Amino acid sequence: MDAFTVVRGPAAPLLLPDVNTDVISPAHSGKGSMALSAFAPMRYLPDGNDDPSFVLNQEPFRGAPILLAAQNFGCGSSRESAVWSLRAIGIRCVIATSFGDIFFGNCFQNGVLPIVLDEAVLESLAEEAAGGAALEVDLLASVVRTPRGRSLPFDVNPLRRRQLLEGLDDLDAGLLRRDEVRAFQQADRARRPWIYEVTDAGA
Repeated sequence: MDAFTVVRGPAAPLLLPDVNTDVISPAHSGKGSMALSAFAPMRYLPDGNDDPSFVLNQEPFRGAPILLAAQNFGCGSSRESAVWSLRAIGIRCVIATSFGDIFFGNCFQNGVLPIVLDEAVLESLAEEAAGGAALEVDLLASVVRTPRGRSLPFDVNPLRRRQLLEGLDDLDAGLLRRDEVRAFQQADRARRPWIYEVTDAGA
């Protein structure tokens, strides 16, 4: 997984509530690749051409690394491909007022930083970024720096923060604690040997 430290660039405003994973990564878009199918129900006209009203089809937001969303972004089905689709079009950070729980967890597994901000703060951020001026998302400092020089702090779980900073998925993070796991197993085997008798006999 690619590490996430600082991301800087335009922030595309998609301030619609309840954008679900079926919209972010439709199962049958007919577009082939994840990059082309991302947001297909909103991104294309019935004839298959780009819809000029969709923000990610507009300059300067085409290819923007940051997405500004509204409440309950990523709700719906648990498909992890929703995050893969975001990565495929270059999005590394989504800032919203709330997220679907499973989508939120999947973001950390795939190098995307989900940030929760209050609605009023998010609206002011969208106003600053409306012309395409770059935002800076600094995970090292846990702040969003705005075009007008404001620093907006955000909270992130310390373990999840470390995973993104170091490019670790859950398996990688677990492997970092191998010595702790082995030490626990040895102590537990001494404390409760009967737990291991069946396993040892079958080994």
